[in-house]
Amino acid sequence: MKKVFFTFSLLLVTFCAMAQSEISQQIKAFESYAAQGQMKQSVESGAKVASLYAASSLYKEAFDFLRRVDATIDSHVKSPSERASLHYWVTKERYNMYVKFHKADRTKEQFAILETLANQGSDETVKNDMLYTKTLYYYSTGQGDKGNATFKEMAARLTAQKEYGKVDEVYKKLIANGQRSGSASLVAQSYKSYLAWKDSTTALQYADQINALKKEIADGKATIDDQASSLTARWVTIVALGILAIALAAALVIGALVLMRFILLTRKQKGIIKLESDNNALKAKFISNISAQLDPSLAKLDSRIPEVKALQNFSQHIQQLSVLECSKDEAVETEDVNVASFCEDILSKVRGTEQAGVSLTANAPKMSVPLNSEYVSHILLHLLRNAVLHTPEGGRITLDYKKRGAHTHQFVVTDTGSGISEEPREEVFKAFRQIRDLTTGDGLGLPICKQMALKMHGDLTIDPAYTKGTRFILELHG
Repeated sequence: MKKVFFTFSLLLVTFCAMAQSEISQQIKAFESYAAQGQMKQSVESGAKVASLYAASSLYKEAFDFLRRVDATIDSHVKSPSERASLHYWVTKERYNMYVKFHKADRTKEQFAILETLANQGSDETVKNDMLYTKTLYYYSTGQGDKGNATFKEMAARLTAQKEYGKVDEVYKKLIANGQRSGSASLVAQSYKSYLAWKDSTTALQYADQINALKKEIADGKATIDDQASSLTARWVTIVALGILAIALAAALVIGALVLMRFILLTRKQKGIIKLESDNNALKAKFISNISAQLDPSLAKLDSRIPEVKALQNFSQHIQQLSVLECSKDEAVETEDVNVASFCEDILSKVRGTEQAGVSLTANAPKMSVPLNSEYVSHILLHLLRNAVLHTPEGGRITLDYKKRGAHTHQFVVTDTGSGISEEPREEVFKAFRQIRDLTTGDGLGLPICKQMALKMHGDLTIDPAYTKGTRFILELHG
């Protein structure tokens, strides 16, 4: 006897421990779903907690937890209809416990609340469940006529939704409830209604099956028609592709003839370009030789005389320009240069030569850039000296460095001087464009700078959008 009692006690303790574990899991699920805003799942878990408490005869804990679920709904849900639908399931759990206690007054009170919440909500599942609950309530309280009417409404509703399985399930539950409660009249009435509904829906189910078969046949016919159309379209496509292939073959023949003509013309143009390039190189070499031959004679003259000095400079510039033109295809060497220090150093070479009140500013980051410092220094120094000459008192001269891409960067020299009119902007980079007094300049400074920029795979241009003076842009790629 003691062994049986001990075994029973052990089983009871084990059952209670398992129930408590499941309750803890459901409480965690309730809290987690609520934190994520999934209130329907949260309420389902909360109702399950109350049901487990009730199954363990912990009714106070069950009612307390249901109040907690109600409070969570009110704090998380704003929509009145959604809030009513969720409160319905909490109230349904209370209703079930009062039914179990056989407390008629409290059961009636909760039933009235359920009806109100179902009417306020818009959830079809809630409305269907309310019809089922009303049916059981009316039958269990001896209100058979109301029970029959409500059940008829519920069966019609679910049948209209073609939820035949659900209706069948509800009938079976109703019969089972009547058997458990010992109500022979409820069992008889439910079974009678069930048979009548079964007969009426059999024809509907057969009609649904026939309609489904008709749809399958129609879909099959449509598929066959589509395949036939597709087959016809394929034949049309094959014929069209054949015609297109013939057209392409003819186009290829014509294209080959055009390509041959283009190749011949290209070869001829390349020959002309090479001839012109060779002629230009010869001209540059010839001019350079003449200048070199004049140098010894010019060196014997007094360089203090302005005209002599101008001739000497002119001769040097001609030789420098000729060397650049003849070696434009040769690569230039580069080295990493700190552009901030580089710009400041160049600016310092013209500082002090500007007119009163002219500001000279360099804007460059402290970063290393690969440059040919000889050519870049020559170009920037020439541009800055020109800017100093043409910028009046109170003006501004700036030297900026700008990174334009992974392999593109610019040096920009800007002044607020008299500027260059639109017509001669392109002419300033061309050598020997006009006859001039060499004592006022030979005009080769910018052409030499342009050739240096091109030799570095870059370019030197004037910004046409800048109208408050002159802005030169030296763009380099590397």
